[in-house]
Amino acid sequence: MNADVRPTGPALPTGRGDLSYGVVRALRGRPGSRTPLPPSAAADAADPYGDDLHLALYLCYELHYRGFCGVDPAWEWDPALLALRADLERRFLDALRTDTKRRTDVDEALADLLVEPPDGTSTSHYLKDEGELWHLREYAAQRSVHHLKEADPHAWVIPRLRGRAKAAMVAVKFDEFGAGRADRMHSRLFAGLMTDLGLDTAYGRYVDTAAGEMLANVNLMSMFGLHRALRGALVGHCAAVEVTSSPTSRRLADAMRRTEAGEAAERFYATHVASDASHGQLVRQEVVGGLLEDEPWLEGDVAFGVDATGVLEARLADKLLPAWRDGLSGLRTPL
Repeated sequence: MNADVRPTGPALPTGRGDLSYGVVRALRGRPGSRTPLPPSAAADAADPYGDDLHLALYLCYELHYRGFCGVDPAWEWDPALLALRADLERRFLDALRTDTKRRTDVDEALADLLVEPPDGTSTSHYLKDEGELWHLREYAAQRSVHHLKEADPHAWVIPRLRGRAKAAMVAVKFDEFGAGRADRMHSRLFAGLMTDLGLDTAYGRYVDTAAGEMLANVNLMSMFGLHRALRGALVGHCAAVEVTSSPTSRRLADAMRRTEAGEAAERFYATHVASDASHGQLVRQEVVGGLLEDEPWLEGDVAFGVDATGVLEARLADKLLPAWRDGLSGLRTPL
């Protein structure tokens, strides 16, 4: 093992197709070794929302967060891997631009978020009204891919903002990072929820079992965050999350209470009911408003970020709800 490589971090997940198998195989070796990465043609032919592409993209992105056990940190900036990542991103981004409404009015995009979804199309409504404890455990395992690093992807945009937008974004993220208290970090609160539900709290533990639709949601944040050109889209994503979080969290807190999931499980969502009600207003008025005051030409990008978030959340709901209604697992492998 390279002296710079440490045996820490999550284990490399198992591949789900030629793209992700190829990336896993390469990451087990040294950067610049003879192990070939998948060609551009493989990315061009892949399902832009599929498990294989999104696990491969997740592997590329995670090198910018905590990396993987035994993987050389030099892979983070390996030119060949970055070139493959760009091909995967292009395929994903092109599909999103095709499947969103291509509108340029942010107020219209955000107003749509305030309309309650039709009956039967929301996972939080289902969990509140019908969900059993095993549904909640599955939902938490899926969401752990995001919530155990909650706020990290959005933090990428802070140095790309200024004035009102930067000050407000820092205020929101400061709260989510625990306002100086490690025990109050939202990621730590989610780990408490997982403990109540009998789940493993190790970072990255449920990547192998999470649906590709969940990986796509996490990858969206990382893609927007790692590209300065997509800073408007990341602000839109943040706005979509914060504006919808309070009512969604209220339903999920009710679900945790009804099923007696545990005090910490209920607390995670109850905390978000209160905090995200104010966060939603702050992001909408100051982050979005401040950004567009400084860079009004980014309004279409902000609207795209809002709408792309909705597209991927709907795809995740379409994956989970039919399976749950049939008494089946929504995970790749049941817990």
